[in-house]
Amino acid sequence: MSTPSPIRIAAVLSTEYRGRLMSHARQVNFPEGSRIFDEGGRADSFWIVRSGTVTLEIPMPGHRAAPVESLGPGELVGWSWLFPPYVWQLSAEAMTPVRAYEFDGPTVRLLMDADPAFGSAVGHWVGRVLAVRLQQTRTRLLDLYAPRTGATR
Repeated sequence: MSTPSPIRIAAVLSTEYRGRLMSHARQVNFPEGSRIFDEGGRADSFWIVRSGTVTLEIPMPGHRAAPVESLGPGELVGWSWLFPPYVWQLSAEAMTPVRAYEFDGPTVRLLMDADPAFGSAVGHWVGRVLAVRLQQTRTRLLDLYAPRTGATR
């Protein structure tokens, strides 16, 4: 039995705030292998996965992109829409066919500004997502690049 992710939208936002946010969603689909966004691009949208798997990656010059995390249903894809200069810090790819809810970042920021309690709830949700992803990224990079021990001279 698996436990629900503490950063999935249903675990973090109240029914009222989820409803308010979801009233601004539109349904989109990404075919397997499609790029959802690339590091350095303009971040003006975000998504909540309905079905499928999205992989977050860190581009590595001269190497293949390093996968950081796989995201599934109920999880947030993209946080850079919330913080100036609104530029993607990672890249994302659909690893399977993905159905998602898409949100316009500037519209959601206006909603957050208009209702400070709603804004605080959404901001705390995104903050929790960031904290978890930062730790996962750190762990992944250590797995990839930490010096190996064992052989001594």
